[in-house]
Amino acid sequence: MSACIASAPEGIRRQTDGDGGGGGDFGVDPQATASSTSAGLPSADPHALLGADPTHGPFNGGQRVLLHGNGFSSKVRVWFGDVEVDPSAIVPIDPNRVQVVAPPGAAGPVELIAQNGDDTSTRRALPGGYVYDALYASPSSGPISGGTTIELIGQGTRWDATTIARIDQKPCTSLAVEGPSRLVCTVPRGTPGAKTVAVTTGDETILVLDGYTYEDSTNGYKGGLSGAPLAGRLKVLVYNNFTGDPIPGARVVVGSSLTSALTGEADASGVAVFEDASLDAPRTVTVAATCHSPISFVDVPVDTATVYLDPVLTPACGASGDPPPPVGGKVGTAGVIDGELVWDESLDPGGAAWSNVPTPQREAERQVAYVFTTGSDPLATFKLPPAIQAITPTTPGDLGHGFTMYLAPGNRSLYALAGLEDRSAVPPRFTAYAMGIVRGIPVLPGEVARGVFVRMSQPLDHALAMDVTAPAKGPKGPDRIQANVSLMIGNDGFATLPIGAQSPLIPFDGRLTFVGVPPLNRDLLGASYHSSARAVTGQAGLAPLSVVGRVLSTTTSEPVGIGDFVGVPTLETPAQNRAWDGAHLATTFSAGAPVDLSVYDIASGNGLIRWTIAVPAGSHAIEVPDIRQLGIDNGSIPPGPITLGVYGARIDGFDYGKLVYRQLTPQGMTAYSLDSFSAHL
Repeated sequence: MSACIASAPEGIRRQTDGDGGGGGDFGVDPQATASSTSAGLPSADPHALLGADPTHGPFNGGQRVLLHGNGFSSKVRVWFGDVEVDPSAIVPIDPNRVQVVAPPGAAGPVELIAQNGDDTSTRRALPGGYVYDALYASPSSGPISGGTTIELIGQGTRWDATTIARIDQKPCTSLAVEGPSRLVCTVPRGTPGAKTVAVTTGDETILVLDGYTYEDSTNGYKGGLSGAPLAGRLKVLVYNNFTGDPIPGARVVVGSSLTSALTGEADASGVAVFEDASLDAPRTVTVAATCHSPISFVDVPVDTATVYLDPVLTPACGASGDPPPPVGGKVGTAGVIDGELVWDESLDPGGAAWSNVPTPQREAERQVAYVFTTGSDPLATFKLPPAIQAITPTTPGDLGHGFTMYLAPGNRSLYALAGLEDRSAVPPRFTAYAMGIVRGIPVLPGEVARGVFVRMSQPLDHALAMDVTAPAKGPKGPDRIQANVSLMIGNDGFATLPIGAQSPLIPFDGRLTFVGVPPLNRDLLGASYHSSARAVTGQAGLAPLSVVGRVLSTTTSEPVGIGDFVGVPTLETPAQNRAWDGAHLATTFSAGAPVDLSVYDIASGNGLIRWTIAVPAGSHAIEVPDIRQLGIDNGSIPPGPITLGVYGARIDGFDYGKLVYRQLTPQGMTAYSLDSFSAHL
């Protein structure tokens, strides 16, 4: 951080020995709480603005920034250049620190300004105190194994075909220029922690020091299909899904039948290249390898397929030493967030303690709060944490009530819920009345992110209505609706709320109301309500099922309409409980929304080997190579019973030529249906 100090205007008296320090209305000695960030810097000015932590962030804003200085009052105002920070996004901690949320801005350095209320004599400016990065990555983290497909979004950039993008000084495995300010990069393999992102065009390089973080991640933005339309050449890259290592010798089949297909093997770098005049129209690509589960992409229309195969974790395939980690390598050392929940009475001496949470009316009730991290699953059910994690009005803290969290490294967002809890009930009851959120917290391995303050000022007093038109009940099901609402916090993930799911029986055509969602203002500007409805079978929510998993809205003034359910699949070939020839598959879908992608999940060997087959569109009859004829030990479907799970997916903005692995699972589907069938080989 620069040691630049904001200058005082003419006529301001400097702090002298034995003189008061202008500590605002906190009633605290500024020197007693001076932060380590400003230690050793000149601080004679009673209203100095010393610096920001971090000193830079994405141009789209939303990052938590801690300002250090002297003389901040509870009425402090903050500007980033000409843009004043919304008062609801400011947490005055003490006379030396104030936490703010950076607003969006123009790429480059901006002047930071702080002022106590309308008192212009306290106004201080720090030229270049914060820098807006000219690009950011979305998503900004992924597994160590690499393969994650990210977008690099720039501001004022002129990227073109000569542009080169690097993560931690390694070029992207593949790079597509989608426009002068948008790149699509496949991330190379890396090591744990925050890494530099650099984009070079000609003589100009844009550098973001901690723009991407390698972590233990299951985000699924990896692998799949890319490139230009097929025109006589096809490249297939084959990697281990756990480690990111190439799989030399992997067998690649281009075609629907082994008798007429092009076949080859991946080289030492995991690459197989096919050049043939027949590659002028979509072709089926199948990849199999010893001790790996196979995968097929039917009717591939583009010239590049990047494939990640799951290892088969059996003793026959095991190597010496520890088994591979579950999702591409765990970061060995967690990071720590050390923070506090603060209520407005901590910031305004006239406020009342926990005033937005009702007073307990029964002996078994108590006021509590819990801190969570945003997750990747919008359909997750709220789970009440263990009682030991509860934060109560008696939990100590400097400004509010302290908490500590241990998290995998990465850019994290926290949210907290406060309400009434009754652990004597079965199951325990928790009703939330207030919420707070902090976004953009960099968590580094083995380090502590201190001074994270969550302002509990967001009421949970709105009701969201959902108008659901359920699909028709089939002979096997579905027979009921399961509906829920969560919050989508931009690109940071989802916040699960304790407002419960509702489950009316089918037929159902009516309104469901969810009470206890927050208004999307203050710290939740830019967030969305994420509504979903699942048509399922039985109380356990089993298949056949159809799910509308992503309807986004930003207001509770109008009901959310949900009715575009995908029709339930029926497997025609092979017939139920009959023999399968290992090559022919046929599926039809009942009436419903159009299907963009069909996915077969064929499991054998008690689920140890799974063959994934992706098919564009819905109802179809296809042929895939019988991989048993490849002669691959422990890498093909063994004889015996098999289970065929069939998905039909609707995906917003779907392009099969740009498919990523995430879209092969419900996590990446806007809506989907699923049913399971039994057969044998």
